[in-house]
Amino acid sequence: MIGGVIAAVVAGGAGAGAYALWGGPDTGETRAASTAAEDRTRTGPPTRAEVTDTARRFLTAWQQGDVEQAAAVTDDAEAAAALLKGYAEDARVEDVTLTPGTPAGAKVPFSVKATVTHEGTSKPLAYDSALTVVRAPGDGAPRVDWAASVVHPELREGDRLVTGEAGDPPVKALDRDGGELTTDAYPSLGSVLDGLREKYGDKAGGTAGTELRVVRGEESKKRKLSDKTLLELSEGTPGTVKTTLDPKLQAAAEEQVARKARASVVVTRASTGEILAVANSGHGFNTAFQGSLAPGSTMKVITASMLIEKGLASMDEQHPCPKYFSYGGWKFQNDDKFEIKGGTFKASFARSCNTAFISQAPELENDDLTKQAQQVFGLARNNWSVGVPTFDGAVPVQSAAPMAASLIGQGGVRMNPLNMASVAATVKSGSFHQPYLVSPSVDGRELATAQRTMSPGTLAQLRELMSYTASAGTAAGAMSGVGGDMGAKTGSAEVDGQEKPNGWFTAYRGDLAAAAVVQAAGHGGETAGPIVAALLKAGG
Repeated sequence: MIGGVIAAVVAGGAGAGAYALWGGPDTGETRAASTAAEDRTRTGPPTRAEVTDTARRFLTAWQQGDVEQAAAVTDDAEAAAALLKGYAEDARVEDVTLTPGTPAGAKVPFSVKATVTHEGTSKPLAYDSALTVVRAPGDGAPRVDWAASVVHPELREGDRLVTGEAGDPPVKALDRDGGELTTDAYPSLGSVLDGLREKYGDKAGGTAGTELRVVRGEESKKRKLSDKTLLELSEGTPGTVKTTLDPKLQAAAEEQVARKARASVVVTRASTGEILAVANSGHGFNTAFQGSLAPGSTMKVITASMLIEKGLASMDEQHPCPKYFSYGGWKFQNDDKFEIKGGTFKASFARSCNTAFISQAPELENDDLTKQAQQVFGLARNNWSVGVPTFDGAVPVQSAAPMAASLIGQGGVRMNPLNMASVAATVKSGSFHQPYLVSPSVDGRELATAQRTMSPGTLAQLRELMSYTASAGTAAGAMSGVGGDMGAKTGSAEVDGQEKPNGWFTAYRGDLAAAAVVQAAGHGGETAGPIVAALLKAGG
């Protein structure tokens, strides 16, 4: 039966509790599905009956503590058995109650209610998860598509759940004014606080408590994901870590990203690198610090500095901006196929003319852009020491068409708002200052430095290009009303299979520099621009 959920109480094995599942295994519908699966190989999506029966058998066995039986219903019995065994033995989860929801195609949501017990202390655990039923290779039998997230949505491949003494003592994170930073006040800071605990928990003077936590495996560590506390059984004594976050700007950043789906923003102090605000809508993965996305035309800030230094462009000199330019077998074009006849490089930058940059590819070496990003802007060297995990940008050496595409922030170039806020800050301050969330004086770490600065002439032109773009170019709409000493650059990055591009925007005003991305939302001036502009105004 799929339409309704029938509650049944079953006496299970050790640690089993009551569960609510669909009709029993001897209903005509599920019996027919099982028989059909045994008699012949099936193709096509699993039937509704197969989805229901497979989910029921898996959840029943898991709840009753029959790890081998539950694992046998999946398409990766070995991995499933290991994680489900650890769920009981390492995570110490018992008295499990599983309640499935209404299937949506092959996906079955379910809720988990259980108890976590360690050394005489017990606390309730509740969360929601989901499973998907697929056909197994070979015989086509319906199986649970195994993933660690089936056990808990925070788990990724190689991660595990452990209950015991906390891996790191808790920390009490403070803003620059001494106020406590909490996820209740600032929902975006969950991953940041996890990162601070991992980095400073054993250095800040706290003592560990007891907790259920996600212990990250190798794949998660490669993505720089921190261990995560899911349930605290006994409190530890927190140490204290002071950050550079500005409470006013952080609150404003949270408010701005909450208005859009998949938005991320960072604000820094240009002259020092201090991070004043970081926020992500959704409050999950920290795209603002750890995202790896094509930055689109915001990359033209770096490319323009390189072209000016090499004498391939000059602000007030004529510069080609044709409708099309072909290089390396690819045909590049401008948005809406516009062209600028007899225009200057300043006009091309302000209007974000792709072909003005692509046309210079024949004059460049394959590693020119990589060197510029690394040596002048301090990017793509994987050596930033911010205080929490970050992705420091990627500008790989490429050739032919991908090299040309990288000039306009496509190809293999990857950035996040932290990286692009740093780019704007480098232009404003005149030199690279590695962004940081915790002062290096706290732990004596060394911050990354750039190998060189732009020449005064190049810097003056780049500032004028960004200023003109903010006042009369593609960024003018968003920056209207910001005022003061300002500069900006818009960007739109195409993503395969995505109807709308990712919208980017980076800008500075006074000593503040900021960048934002709004994924799958459209042009940066209309999507990410208002977020950045609002924060530059708030910090003024």
